[in-house]
Amino acid sequence: MTEAARKILEEALNLDADERASLAAELLASLQEREQDVEKAWAAEIERRSRNAADERGTDWRVAFEEIRADVLRR
Repeated sequence: MTEAARKILEEALNLDADERASLAAELLASLQEREQDVEKAWAAEIERRSRNAADERGTDWRVAFEEIRADVLRR
């Protein structure tokens, strides 16, 4: 924790209980907003990757498995 944060904490601890509760609620709400932004970004990335995967024609898993199996047996 930085010196500035320690000073703010010290001042906050001198507030009455209702003011501390309000301050804590505001701080928690600000963290939840950031978490929501992160969740939205991940959702968009997952959707993008899903679209890309659906658009690409990959190798059937059975074919890939047999290629890997044959490669391992050759060793």
